[in-house]
Amino acid sequence: MKLWCFGDSNTYGYDPCGFFGGRYAAPWPELLAEKTGFEVINDGKNGRMIPEREHEFLQFHRDAERCSADALIVMLGTNDLLEGATAGEAAARMEAFLNRCSMPLVLLVSPPPFVRGAWVPDDGLVEESKALSRQYEALAELLGIRFADAGEWGIELAYDGVHFTEEGHARFAEGLASCLEVIL
Repeated sequence: MKLWCFGDSNTYGYDPCGFFGGRYAAPWPELLAEKTGFEVINDGKNGRMIPEREHEFLQFHRDAERCSADALIVMLGTNDLLEGATAGEAAARMEAFLNRCSMPLVLLVSPPPFVRGAWVPDDGLVEESKALSRQYEALAELLGIRFADAGEWGIELAYDGVHFTEEGHARFAEGLASCLEVIL
């Protein structure tokens, strides 16, 4: 089984405490590969938002052909919220994106909700991040795809209120591995 993990800095493994924005030695996609024995492609990019422009869709389809994965695991929306989108707007972007995906199996993962921190100065952002999970769950049901809520896995977040800690990556990999056992 070959899994393509398409996400943002939390997929990439960004270490917010690292000098010059380093990367953890073992972000969750690598830990997931160890736990499951699957081939896992880490396609996390810092700052990635939900694709909505034509060139982003074209790049996504080129990458899909190149990696020829059996399943797509997509976790995006964090940066959309940080840039001012509501949960509803992020879900609408995700719907438009997923409607243009042609992967055999898609798992939509809702990022864990924010906590107050250096990047999350008010409760409004925290509430929008919680609402995103409900929006994504409804979207997955509408589209007939798989859904997982990372907010249920006890993910530890760093001082910024957004990025996973090293322990958070380990918990995420455990939660996702358990989820995959059920759906694969």
